[in-house]
Amino acid sequence: MSKRLAILFLCGLLIQGTLAQNKNSTQAYHELPIGAIQSKGWLLEMLRRQKNGATGNLDKLYPLVMDKSNGWLGGDGDQWERGPYWIDGLLPLAYILKDETLIAKVKPWIEWTLNSQQPDGNFGPSKDYPNDRPGVQRDNSRDWWPKMVMLKVLKQYYTATGDKRVITFLTNYFKYQLKTLPATPLNHWTFWARYRGGDNLQVVYWLHGITGDKFLPDLGELIHKQTFDYTQAFLDGHMLATAGSIHGVNLAQGIKEPAVYYQYHPDKKYLDALKKGFEDLRKFNGMAHGLYGADEALHGNNPTQGSELCSAVEMMFSLESILAVTGNTIYADQLEKIAFNALPAQVSDDWTARQYYQQANQVMITRHIRNFNTDHSGTDICYGLLTGYACCTANMHQGWPKFTQNLWYTTPDKGVAALVYSPCEVKATVAGGTAVTFKEETNYPFDEMIRFTFNATQSVSFPLHLRIPAWCAGAGIKINGKVTPASPENGIVSISRNWKPGDVIELHLPMHIVKNTWQENSVSIERGPLVYALKIDEEKRTINNSKDPVIYGNTYEEIRPAGPWNYGLLNIPDKNLEAKFIVNKTNNRSDFPWTTENAPVKIQTQARRIPSWQLYNEMAGPLPFSISDPTEFSSNDEEITLIPYGCSRLRISQFPVIQ
Repeated sequence: MSKRLAILFLCGLLIQGTLAQNKNSTQAYHELPIGAIQSKGWLLEMLRRQKNGATGNLDKLYPLVMDKSNGWLGGDGDQWERGPYWIDGLLPLAYILKDETLIAKVKPWIEWTLNSQQPDGNFGPSKDYPNDRPGVQRDNSRDWWPKMVMLKVLKQYYTATGDKRVITFLTNYFKYQLKTLPATPLNHWTFWARYRGGDNLQVVYWLHGITGDKFLPDLGELIHKQTFDYTQAFLDGHMLATAGSIHGVNLAQGIKEPAVYYQYHPDKKYLDALKKGFEDLRKFNGMAHGLYGADEALHGNNPTQGSELCSAVEMMFSLESILAVTGNTIYADQLEKIAFNALPAQVSDDWTARQYYQQANQVMITRHIRNFNTDHSGTDICYGLLTGYACCTANMHQGWPKFTQNLWYTTPDKGVAALVYSPCEVKATVAGGTAVTFKEETNYPFDEMIRFTFNATQSVSFPLHLRIPAWCAGAGIKINGKVTPASPENGIVSISRNWKPGDVIELHLPMHIVKNTWQENSVSIERGPLVYALKIDEEKRTINNSKDPVIYGNTYEEIRPAGPWNYGLLNIPDKNLEAKFIVNKTNNRSDFPWTTENAPVKIQTQARRIPSWQLYNEMAGPLPFSISDPTEFSSNDEEITLIPYGCSRLRISQFPVIQ
């Protein structure tokens, strides 16, 4: 690490206390500065693949929008969200990896943005160019929405560097908003900002925690009133039960707004709204991978409906935000479900291609019109750089870096909390200022054991908070080889003691086979945070796109099944699941486990084919309801292999049940 980066990192640790000291807000946990948590193991490999793939090279792979012509670099190109989207993922990646080359790519966007501020406080591109090139969005340069993304970027930049220009810049802009929003509200230019105002509000409250400026809570009230009322919509219950009622990404971003507002208005109704919102989303639209049918508008829970990649990364960020505010560990469980299942399945291994939509039951990846609410010339589920719609090309990069950034938090009782698990190392200050580190060694989510090694220059007393997932029964904790009581309260075990350098904490989270029930009484097979899907033999081919390469990319990949997929699972009582679903842990310790070949865990079980369940519109046809008539399924049991959902491309993850 260079001397300059080392200084920046120390600055980040110094502002850690500032980030945590907002006496006006209700917040269960406090974020650490970017760079305080370093990825290790498979998570580090994922970030490296992002660096070497599209995240680190989008300016070269997508120059139409991301080169120096971009409006957010002062050019006459794209003026809207895609540039800020990219930097919203590239910046945390750069500073987590402490990578000089990536930081050098980030800095021109930061500097141009900071220098673009006008005397009245407004900022960003200020020219409206005609839309005369496909794939370039030049209109609505005054729109509130893309600026909200850049606010998130600048907040992250400050936590990584301590650059005080950000504080002055945000203060001036928020004064501009307070003056201007009454006449030109969030929905004045487009409807996007009205549904995504929680992102704006989040940064307003964050800045107030630093400056204490009295006008900021007033601005927060104004933004909240102009933002779509998610609280009432969730409490009413109608929206999430109605197909087409809301755009899927708007929902993924906006769902955190009740929690953000709750920080300054700790009324239980906001927490109740969140709880009911997530419950209804699962009931009416939920799928085994942790997301929901929304392609692009909300579209029910049929496992062949699409789920957008932008929804995955935005929902992860919303869950991270909700977790920090509420401390409710059900949101950590849901975060892991999406991160370990939906996200790795939707992006190519080399991080240069992605799907716009994914399907929970996905048996053919081809260019073909499907039953999506919004279709993009049939390219939506093909792996490509621009297939479907290019917003995901720009926005997918935030998922893993922000996930890394939210593995650990500091606590109001001057300790630290490990709330989400993956291999990493954290540096934090506890007990009023003592610097400590924890090294977290694990192959979670595939393995059950997580080992923490504590280090510091001296012994120090503070509490360590460890999350016990809701799916885990019989968690065990050892400290230096001795069993320690693990009785969680609201999903958290808090261990207060005098920690000594070299102390080792072993957290054992037993994983058992469970079934969950979904649409048409289908079932998913799950173990720990992972969903398991049918392993389907594949035939892959790369298609040269001569039809519309500017819009959907020069190439895309199609994948067809090379073996059967139309299996129903035998109806196994819960008490017999462990005997009938045989878990095989491989000796494969690949740094990149998210492939069919590298899957660290496989499950063998018996199933029967359902001849009537065939392809429809190049998808798995309508899902059969649980079958009891023996003439409707094969009489022969076959052994099938299930692999982690995140390791699959073709899959069945929601199975009919044969009675």
